[in-house]
Amino acid sequence: MARERLMVMSPAPTANGDLHLGHVAGPFLAADVCTRYARATGHDAMFGTGMHFTQNYIVTAARRLGTSPEELRLRSADEVAATLAALGIGVDAFGCVDDRFVKMVLNFYDRLHRDGKLRLKAVPFPYLPSTGEYLTDSYVRGGCPYCLADGCAGLCENCAHPVLPGELIDPRSTADPAAPVELRDVDVLVLPLEEYREELVAYFDRIRPTMRPRLARLIDDMLSRPLADFPVTQPISWGIPAPFAETPGQVIYADLEGMPWSMYCTATAAESRGAVLGDDDELWHADSGTRVVYFLGLDASFPFAVVGVAMLLAHGGYLLPEQWITNEFYELDNEKFSTSRGHVVSGRELAAEVPRDLIRFYLSATGPEFQRTNFTRAALTKVAGTRLVEPWNRVVSKVDEIVGLGALPVSERSRSAAGRMVAQFTAAFELPGFSLAAAAFALVEQLARLDRWPVGSDDAGDFCHEVEVFLRCAAPILIDLAAKALPDTAIPLRPDAVEVVPARLPRLTGAGS
Repeated sequence: MARERLMVMSPAPTANGDLHLGHVAGPFLAADVCTRYARATGHDAMFGTGMHFTQNYIVTAARRLGTSPEELRLRSADEVAATLAALGIGVDAFGCVDDRFVKMVLNFYDRLHRDGKLRLKAVPFPYLPSTGEYLTDSYVRGGCPYCLADGCAGLCENCAHPVLPGELIDPRSTADPAAPVELRDVDVLVLPLEEYREELVAYFDRIRPTMRPRLARLIDDMLSRPLADFPVTQPISWGIPAPFAETPGQVIYADLEGMPWSMYCTATAAESRGAVLGDDDELWHADSGTRVVYFLGLDASFPFAVVGVAMLLAHGGYLLPEQWITNEFYELDNEKFSTSRGHVVSGRELAAEVPRDLIRFYLSATGPEFQRTNFTRAALTKVAGTRLVEPWNRVVSKVDEIVGLGALPVSERSRSAAGRMVAQFTAAFELPGFSLAAAAFALVEQLARLDRWPVGSDDAGDFCHEVEVFLRCAAPILIDLAAKALPDTAIPLRPDAVEVVPARLPRLTGAGS
């Protein structure tokens, strides 16, 4: 393709409930802001996410809630789409399971299988003799063999290492914790990750400067020992049926659908913006000109950044993602968000009570980029009020006194100051150094500077000019304020206005209590 595209991805959440603020403050808001900034600076950017319909967490959540898995996943998809819209998170492709997606998953793995990239191997799985079921992911809990934390099989939420079901310490059924469990070997298809060690090491060495510290440490730890063969199929019934003769009755492992899902989202996002594609995976061809960046929780890094990249290498001819922007957990009142315990704040519910610009600002300022951070409603009210609403409204009052004076000159000093302001925001928004926290810091500091400005008759034009540049820089976060105040949200790289006509600006309302 002749024109470069930026594809921004956030791995789909499991379809077992709505998004809470922990999800939003992690990858979703950041991905939205990144996409908005890229478009504001003239790039062709797309954002894709969706729902993960095939994880067996849907089965266990439906059992707990007294509903069917199918009803739960459809309801969850509607709730998540509504929450994203309520917070102004614009998605070009909202991927869920449909015939096209299933076809892409099966084609992706059939080609690996046909090319001899998958191996049949006996792998131990916890087995429940009382029901005759094998236990994977949400069906089984036990101790993590790396950090000892208690959790389900699959991916350890505590240390982010992959945990095969047979590796759990003292595994127990989540449906019947007292029932005896034994280990049994099952022939499944695996991807021999160690065969791609050299290429993986080279890849991660190349992108190391873009990785946040915990991801870099996690990758180093994983690569410090032989990489385990990782199952591609599992001996359970929930999921996309595996079409391979060697594994009758098995399904494709849901955690390994990430790369074909990404291709699905990229294709549907491009099509929603008018592209006509020859192949579903066209934008992932190495010569397509596409740049791919992921925003994701650290605990999702392994299936995407390690196994996913290994699969792309196994196929050959595909581009590799240029960056993985990870986040830690966002807590609620100093405890982990927990849907099962009802310890959550829904993004939709909060947006019904608080202007979403204030939510986006506060989550940007307190998001868990490098360590766990905390949300409280009281802090949202105080921080958004004192650092955003009150200073902005004082700035508006100053502009109101200038409106009606006609065109006012803008000095070279102001053009230079505006350029430095743009540079501060650019440093926060540009890849690979993207940081919502840094953008929120720049927003607060520049707004405080405008608030302190003792505007006089000789610098009124400068003041209004810098207020407009500030709004353009803050627009990826303060979407509603920018939409009301600006004719467009393009961000000039060298603000070079020689005059400005002051216009009335909207005020912000508070977060309440």
